Amino acid sequence: MATNKAPTGKPLANLKEEICEIGRRLYAKGFAAGNDGNISYRLGPNEVLCTPTMISKGFMKPSDLCIVDMDGNQISGSRKRTSEILLHLTIMKERPDVNAVVHCHPPHATAFAIAREPIPQSVLPEVEIFLGIIPIARYATPGNQKFADTVKPFAKDSSVIILANHGTVSFGESVEKAYWWTEILDAYCRMLMLAKGIGRVSYLTKTETQELLDLKAKWGYTDPRLTGASTSSKKTAARGKTRTRRR
Repeated sequence: MATNKAPTGKPLANLKEEICEIGRRLYAKGFAAGNDGNISYRLGPNEVLCTPTMISKGFMKPSDLCIVDMDGNQISGSRKRTSEILLHLTIMKERPDVNAVVHCHPPHATAFAIAREPIPQSVLPEVEIFLGIIPIARYATPGNQKFADTVKPFAKDSSVIILANHGTVSFGESVEKAYWWTEILDAYCRMLMLAKGIGRVSYLTKTETQELLDLKAKWGYTDPRLTGASTSSKKTAARGKTRTRRR
């Protein structure tokens, strides 16, 4: 039986309204064309609220949403759950602190995904503090566990991941914060494109970057560069700096 409240204490009805609101923002920003994108929220140890398949995220109603268990089996809802729920559940299993996941196709970030161009570090203060390392997961056909597993090497060290030739997935403690990370990422990717069009991308110094990381720690945000990154995250950060600086 589905719960009426989430771990945060928010009533289920309120969470459904939040997801519909974030869906409208995704649609309005051009992050989810047609029936693109999906959103989820952890309700409990074995229950996740999610958007259905084949629906525009800009026109969802609370009654359209579904509830699944942590294996992806649908528990409730008149519409069929999203076909990409396994991506969301894999992230939640890797990150017990994550309550919400947002997957969509923001144009500028997805352009980097199509080009498989690493996102550079040490450029913009807001990105260093709120996003940190932004990896690109390898391509796999969407909708199955093989696809979902592509994010496993990066989920513990990141809050947003670019999916090669596909889009992005972001996650956090709330649906709104998960959405914020996507919005910040797409704005950053657009700025990088504009900067490259003007001339070049200028980087912060090692000292300036460390000052931002210290500020990040002071504000309570975690970053693998402060605690010792996983091997995959270190390689991702290094590739982002090296490949972009060669341009």
